[in-house]
Amino acid sequence: MSNKKFSPLIFLASLGAGGIAIMPFALLQYAFPHEKGLVKIADIAHGTLPLANEIYYMSLEAVMVIFTIIHLILTVIFLTKLVKWLKTKDFKEMLHSPLKNAGLLAPFISIIMTMNVFIGPVRFFIPEFASNLQTFMLPALIFWLILWAALIYTEIKLLTISFTKGFDSEKISFGWLLHPFALGMLTVVGTGIAALSKTPDIAHTAAFFSMISGSMGLFLLLVKMIVIFKSHFAAHGLPEKQFMPSFLIVIPNITLFAISAFRIGHYLENNFGYHLDSYFFFVIVSAFAFEVWYMLFGIALLGEYFKKHFFKKEFYVTQWGLVCPVVAFGVLASFVYSTFIQTPVLYYTVIGSIVIASILFFNLLIKQLKFDCS
Repeated sequence: MSNKKFSPLIFLASLGAGGIAIMPFALLQYAFPHEKGLVKIADIAHGTLPLANEIYYMSLEAVMVIFTIIHLILTVIFLTKLVKWLKTKDFKEMLHSPLKNAGLLAPFISIIMTMNVFIGPVRFFIPEFASNLQTFMLPALIFWLILWAALIYTEIKLLTISFTKGFDSEKISFGWLLHPFALGMLTVVGTGIAALSKTPDIAHTAAFFSMISGSMGLFLLLVKMIVIFKSHFAAHGLPEKQFMPSFLIVIPNITLFAISAFRIGHYLENNFGYHLDSYFFFVIVSAFAFEVWYMLFGIALLGEYFKKHFFKKEFYVTQWGLVCPVVAFGVLASFVYSTFIQTPVLYYTVIGSIVIASILFFNLLIKQLKFDCS
């Protein structure tokens, strides 16, 4: 955010907070024994557990509460600023710049994440919400379809601008993957509604529209990754420091589309009686295997960046993009723990990811506040 101008990329901060709130929920959902359906606070049976277990589960719940509150507060603050910014010349300039307008999708990703936060952590703590989840399926579908229409319209508009105006593809960065990232986040919520709803019409509607956004997202992910890697191989050295955090944005993309495919499988089981255990194994484990080597590759690339830039006092809004890959890696590890093998290595990988993501978030939040106040 040069000269402290508003940037829609700041929504990566609220997105990161929402993602961290989801992490303990995903761990409890897939690693804690509970009744069929989504885990809720009543399943933990507080007051009957050994002290160490009480402290542990209360710590996970504290993470959910703290980061849910942070996510909601930041979302309201940023939306207020976004509404004002949309009336400025800066918005029009970004909109018509194919190299920059991917940033306009960050607010969509964060707002859609809010739906995940309500279905996960918020529902977890509210008994009335947890016991009447099906009552909220239709309102959730309607709200999601509104977001679906707005995002698809925006995506097509941005793609049209890219095709008609043209741009230097040698200058693109991994931040360009915010396009499939937004579509992946949209799809993962839609497939969640399809998998959870016991009303066939709601489930079928959510599944069909999810397949539209999902197929568009997968297509853009494939095309953009090919173009981006080609561009980076043709370039000399690494890109400028403000673009470095975007290297890892591949990981949340893979996580979102893998979980979407996982949820479509549950939709098929619930509505058509399919048995897809092998399919679940392949989708989740293969996606996580990809993320393991890509995370190692990304860390190797970012080694010098962390030494020379990140741990300095300087701040730029793209640094918020470092939180989401850690969140996505930890969340998918929870799925692998459930569908593959329940090994302590995977369990502690999730715990470690929660800790790292939380520390990273507060480190960036302090930097952001100092930057805003300077």
